[in-house]
Amino acid sequence: MFLPTLFLITVISFGISRMAPGDPAELKAGVGSEGAQRGNQQLNEQIINQIRAQWHLDKPIWYWTIFSDEKNADGEIKPLSDRVTFRWNGTNNQYHLWMSDLFHGDFGVSFQDQRPVMDKIIERVPITAFLSITSLFLAFVIAIPIGIYSAAKSRENSKIDKTVSTTLFILYSLPSFWIATMLIIFFGGGDFLAWFPNNGLHGNDYPYPTWAANTGDLLWHLVLPIFCYTYASLAYLSRQMRGSMLEVIRQDYIRTARAKGLSEKMVVYKHALRNSLIPIVTIMGGILPSIVSGAIILETIFTIPGLGLLEWNALTSRDYPVILAVFTISAVLTLFGILLSDILYSVVDPRIAFTKKSA
Repeated sequence: MFLPTLFLITVISFGISRMAPGDPAELKAGVGSEGAQRGNQQLNEQIINQIRAQWHLDKPIWYWTIFSDEKNADGEIKPLSDRVTFRWNGTNNQYHLWMSDLFHGDFGVSFQDQRPVMDKIIERVPITAFLSITSLFLAFVIAIPIGIYSAAKSRENSKIDKTVSTTLFILYSLPSFWIATMLIIFFGGGDFLAWFPNNGLHGNDYPYPTWAANTGDLLWHLVLPIFCYTYASLAYLSRQMRGSMLEVIRQDYIRTARAKGLSEKMVVYKHALRNSLIPIVTIMGGILPSIVSGAIILETIFTIPGLGLLEWNALTSRDYPVILAVFTISAVLTLFGILLSDILYSVVDPRIAFTKKSA
């Protein structure tokens, strides 16, 4: 199902990008409807037509074009059977030209600055990947022990478990853009404390004389963004881990292990933990696309020059090649992530197999 799914994703993403309002050729030419009326309309139309021809925007979008002519030359309404007609466009259409370049590893050039799209993506990937990997690492390292501890304490109906659960539910319910705004106001020099920088990756004096100073300045600028990246994932993962662990420790073989006199640590970490990791493995399948797709809202709020900000600028300027490149790469990585999760299932639980076993 990999290739059919990928094909449908390309069709849907290509169609949605073309349905967005606005004309990228007019944006590039700096001419709107009002500007065209005030200026030299004929010259403006020539420039726009040249840009459309250069970017293949003057060609049909799809292999088939639907025409619906409701009136004939005499002004009479045509019969229903004659109103809708289909015209075959062959390979001379926008989707086919884009897919042909895609199969050759060419995502085209950006409408904004005429740079190769792949160069722009490669330039932004390290920043977004570092943020995503760091936040996910912190989330997993903190969430799994919290989930295990909370599940173990739930048998005792302890106040610690209730406090942790309430705190995590509150964190999970708070939107990231609101948390980012509050952090800037309270700790980023907004209205109160100015402990952390609130935008960019470097200070005004960058570059500094030493490597340590440059690294420290970078990490200091990433404190608030990484916190915003991490807290929601942390809350979600810990709840998933707790729920899965609770389901496992109620199984018969766990009761048998306790009846044999094994210590609680041995029961939890040796017998219960491995089988309770399956939901976590499923969630890990979403790691690959998040490394590339980036967080549009957070990178925009903190002015981080990563893929999220690149996507936002491409969306606002109707930069079709950049939009489709990010969508396609994210789709491929999502499918690979799902495949990787399926493979890891059998590693975590050997009872899971993907081939038929003989009786």
